[in-house]
Amino acid sequence: MLSVAWHTLRARWAAFAGSFVALALGVALLTVMGQALAASLNAPVRAPERFAAAPVVVRGQDTLRVATSTGERTKELARPRPVPAGTVAALRALGPVTEDRSFPVRAYGAPAAPDDLVGHPWSTARFAPYRLTAGRAPAADGEVVTSGDWATVGTRLHTADGPLRVVGTVATVSEPGPGTGPGTGHGTGFEHAVFYPDAQAARLAPESTQLVVEADAAAVRAAVKHAGQDGDEGRDEGRDEGRDEGVRILTGDARRLADADPGRDTEALTALNALFGTAGGVTAFVSVFVVASTFAFAVDRRRREFGLLRTAGATPGQIRRTVLAEALLIGTLASATGCVLGTYGAPHLAELVVDGGLAPKWYAIGGPSAGVWPYHLAFWTGLLVALCGALAASWRAGCTAPAQALREASVDGRALTLGRRACGTALLLTAGALLAYTLATDPGELLHRKSYISRPLLLITAVALLSPLTVRPLVPRLPGAVGLLARAGAVAGVRRTAAVAAPVLVTVALAGSLPGATATIGAARAAEVRQQTVADFVVTPRDGTTLRADALDELRQVPGTVVSASSATTVFTLEDGVALVKSEARAADPALLASTVRLPVTAGRLTDLDDGSIVVTEEWARHRVGQQVRVWLGDGAPRTLEIAAVLSVGTGDNGVYVTPANAGGGGVDRVDVRVRAGTDPTAVGARLRTVDGVRVTSRTQWVRAALPQTNRTTRLGVLLVLGIALLYTGISVANTLAMAAAERRADLTALRRAGATSGQILRLAATEALIAVAVGALLGLLVTAVNLAGLSAALHLLSAPPAIALPWQALTWTTAACALLATTTAVTSTTPVLRRPRP
Repeated sequence: MLSVAWHTLRARWAAFAGSFVALALGVALLTVMGQALAASLNAPVRAPERFAAAPVVVRGQDTLRVATSTGERTKELARPRPVPAGTVAALRALGPVTEDRSFPVRAYGAPAAPDDLVGHPWSTARFAPYRLTAGRAPAADGEVVTSGDWATVGTRLHTADGPLRVVGTVATVSEPGPGTGPGTGHGTGFEHAVFYPDAQAARLAPESTQLVVEADAAAVRAAVKHAGQDGDEGRDEGRDEGRDEGVRILTGDARRLADADPGRDTEALTALNALFGTAGGVTAFVSVFVVASTFAFAVDRRRREFGLLRTAGATPGQIRRTVLAEALLIGTLASATGCVLGTYGAPHLAELVVDGGLAPKWYAIGGPSAGVWPYHLAFWTGLLVALCGALAASWRAGCTAPAQALREASVDGRALTLGRRACGTALLLTAGALLAYTLATDPGELLHRKSYISRPLLLITAVALLSPLTVRPLVPRLPGAVGLLARAGAVAGVRRTAAVAAPVLVTVALAGSLPGATATIGAARAAEVRQQTVADFVVTPRDGTTLRADALDELRQVPGTVVSASSATTVFTLEDGVALVKSEARAADPALLASTVRLPVTAGRLTDLDDGSIVVTEEWARHRVGQQVRVWLGDGAPRTLEIAAVLSVGTGDNGVYVTPANAGGGGVDRVDVRVRAGTDPTAVGARLRTVDGVRVTSRTQWVRAALPQTNRTTRLGVLLVLGIALLYTGISVANTLAMAAAERRADLTALRRAGATSGQILRLAATEALIAVAVGALLGLLVTAVNLAGLSAALHLLSAPPAIALPWQALTWTTAACALLATTTAVTSTTPVLRRPRP
């Protein structure tokens, strides 16, 4: 069988070129995605940065630990607790103690000032270690030292906390390089730091959550234990870390946990895992789809050949084994080629995600660390895809009767085989049943990204399998002789039309479903904000994350207004006794809150909220008014609160509400201002804008700003998926139309003999191609509408404003690209037929 299959491939290489290219490309992409996933499995262990030269760092509690029947559950606290005063006093007896503080700084007047400036007390600079490169240390209020080269000595800066003058610049001390002495090299730094005098930094950031102790680590542990913190000790590959309910003692490599956002690398790699996993899944799906479609069409076009083999004595089993052997050869060659291509393509993907800011600067793909498993996975997946794609085609080839050798007409018989009809119907019913079940049990599941990316694939497959049944009803009567012939050809060659329409269906459906889902959810969230915002103005910090106390007092003194201040915090609860769940929350005065927001209350009353109660959403396991719930606040303090009111789930942003007494130390970050009747809103807005350090937005501006923006990771993922789908569409369409043109050479020659001009034949080929694209686009639009309708129904069940946002721009550009590919291929493959026929 292999020798027959090899000779068949050599003789019919053009018919198998599309399958080879599609499979090789799919394996190449899977190889790249596999290497990308291998590179993102483990983040490198960062060395300490700000405290590389610090002997011991003592950090306040920053992790919530809750014992359950199945083990301890942990969550990172929203705000670490300060180191207890008793512990600080005990540590000062051991040696010098330096309190660390960090706060955002927004500088005006210096065009080169970075947006991520962070302030620290000058006394902590030596622990990085930083060294002065120019000027002197800050001594008086208003004097600062900056890192990096964006400012020079004498630069004047303007901030919300007053003017500043740069009196010095620093750089981190790098490792000695070739030809340099110890400590002579200087690095550009890992942050854009602004160092203040210690006293001024303490006024700007009164709370300190970590400090440096210049003493022996063992003595520090003993002092902490004697102070009542009972710190214990853990060691792991050079890390020396004590953890307890009060403080954490960090030495060695564990000092990196005192740096800002020590888990940023892990978070970035988690996002990359989701991106590459989605792209790899779609690549596998489209590969199977295109290869199966190409093999099925190629087998259907070889009916006479298989009929001759049957006439010559070949059994159905031999025919099937021949088709599978052809798939085995193509799969092996294409998979090997794809692995080679993937090796060269992986570094380019790494450069793309790093340049786009989606991955850390150190991220790289490939190399010995990636291992060989991505190549094995891609190769064997490609081979399996080829065999699975040819399996159904081989069965149909084995059913070819010897009488097919006498077949002359190119008109297709049954539009669908019984097997294809049964599979398509089963998948369609399954897609509908899964949607109905999810809407009935957990409609919020449909709003998750994994759901609205994966669920359309099932419906796409079902519609594609049943697409031949839709060709005749969807193709209208077209004017003119060319239109009449084009419609007749599309209907007579229904399998050819469906083979071209299927990849177009996939591309258009993905182009509509993925951006449409994010746009639909975004529109619902914006409508929620519009409905809930009653305030005429919303005030937020212009610099930093919280409003200063003096600015808050000024806002409350504006006459003719109702001012409701709130702060962002978190609340933790233990569900089912084993799952520690984190919920976003806001802390506000309930009486003032009810005057400035319109929350979707489904039970209870918002005004019943007090220091002993909480407002939850229907998503909570316990959500009945009057029930007691055990919670932990943002700073880890345990509380038992009574449910005062229940909110609908909505799009998931309604959150939890508590009083300021349960804010867990969170500062005010938002003030809603409602203008009383009889007061001029314009005058109120002008008065609010005179308050220093705040940003004032009107209700309209706030609602507009609340419209969710697609982040870069999601946008790149959608573009990657659509790019893959469009590329596969081009391959499949080109292969199908090229095979169809070669098969119809006799028909087109007969048209030439009957007097048809070259232009008419080319217009006929282009029109038939456009008909197939139109069928695929209409079916893709139908799939998109069904998916978004299901999403809108889920929003309605969650009491969120239902909406359907069709991404017309993406649909238009995708359909136009498919039409251009189809017409170009049809005209190019038909041109050789235009040579004048021999008499």
